Amino acid sequence: MLRRTMAEFDVKAGLQHVLKRIDEVLLQRPKEIQSAKPLLVAVSKTKPAEAVIEAYEAGQRDFGENYVQELEEKSRHPDILAKCPDIRWHFIGHMQSNKINKVLSVPNLRMIQTVESEKLANKLDAAWSKQLPPPEQPLQVLIQINTSGEDVKSGIEAKDAPALYQYIRNNLKHLQLLGIMTIGAFGFDYSTGPNPDFVSLMQVHRSICEAHSLPADSVLVSMGMSNDYDKAIEMGSTVVRVGSSIFGHRAAKA
Repeated sequence: MLRRTMAEFDVKAGLQHVLKRIDEVLLQRPKEIQSAKPLLVAVSKTKPAEAVIEAYEAGQRDFGENYVQELEEKSRHPDILAKCPDIRWHFIGHMQSNKINKVLSVPNLRMIQTVESEKLANKLDAAWSKQLPPPEQPLQVLIQINTSGEDVKSGIEAKDAPALYQYIRNNLKHLQLLGIMTIGAFGFDYSTGPNPDFVSLMQVHRSICEAHSLPADSVLVSMGMSNDYDKAIEMGSTVVRVGSSIFGHRAAKA
């Protein structure tokens, strides 16, 4: 597990700054956007258990991890188990079929945000139904959409997302489909206008809500990270995944 000095970054201050900024943006958001206050997922990848505990003790409960091994290690870290009983883990990385059982066995797993195909959804549904002891609730999931069309990004194409949403909703009783997410292209220049990835995801959101006669705030929209979570909230995001603004910049993963 990675280590750092406690003075490297003030996690509590970083968290408080992000929460304050979220409140500021909500006050400025157009009135026609009726979505609820966003859920903040603190992305702790490459950060040590001590940093997670600091954020937890400052009030944060939802944490995101991109890598299966890191998620396994942190979720079972004795200090996190002892000091963070109500922690909620979100898996936000690419889900490989051979890693499904490892992720589903994570203590305090809350959500998988990266379901990108019927095949993966079917495997998750089957695996969750076989967990022992049997889970009391369905597995919470989001559909990942590749709004930027980049080959290096995972996710279903935007045009195919409503059909996948309908398939999961109608056929997979062990999954609780809560909404959609995107990673989007990094480093968009907002001086040129709205982020096309956010525009695309909100269009999919609208299509899904209209097709199933659902209120807008009943379908989660996970978009926005440290560099643009405020812009995402302005457009209707209900889940933001923020790492470096809370924990400090991370070293590149070797």
